[in-house]
Amino acid sequence: MEHEVFVPVPAERLRDVLADPVRVARAVPGLQQDAGAEPVAGRLKVRIGSHSITYRGSVRLSARPDGTYAVEGDATESRGTGAVTLALTLSVRDAEGGATVVLAGTATADGRVTELPEESVTSATARLLTRFAENLGTAAAEEQPPASVFDTEVPPPSLDTEDADEADEADDAAGTDDADDTDGADEGRAAAPQTPAGPNAPETPAPDVVEPPAE
Repeated sequence: MEHEVFVPVPAERLRDVLADPVRVARAVPGLQQDAGAEPVAGRLKVRIGSHSITYRGSVRLSARPDGTYAVEGDATESRGTGAVTLALTLSVRDAEGGATVVLAGTATADGRVTELPEESVTSATARLLTRFAENLGTAAAEEQPPASVFDTEVPPPSLDTEDADEADEADDAAGTDDADDTDGADEGRAAAPQTPAGPNAPETPAPDVVEPPAE
């Protein structure tokens, strides 16, 4: 079989996820990991048409010199004697706007799965591989690189200081200074007489009224 899935993340970031068995195990849809076992091992319930089969087993993923990955797995039915064996090759190719995950190889099985319609088994397998590739893409997309201070609209404090220094130099050259204007206003307010308030405050005499001359 051969199955392709497009994911909207760069191929290099997918390879980073594939290098981590823990994240690979999390990408397997429905996997219930065994405590203390290797990462990609445990129980997996597979739904095929109106039937469900639970398998217990493990998958091993290893990188090859040519940049592809070997996927080997084996499992047995948790309630039965049937078994499944996988021998796949996984490759990641650059694509416009992301990458394409390609899985190709063979799978052999016996037991209950052989009693089900072939098209249902093929559809269930494709669905499982598609969700696995999409989960790999989700894991890769969650690891965003740290944002640079130059990516934000608000400059960092160091840039604010430089802008303020440049503004001060421009004011000095023009002969103006915001600090001097503020001090002058404060002095004007300080020179104004202050009238004491309260019941003992002196009365302020009313200004003399000057009558206008007669015409």
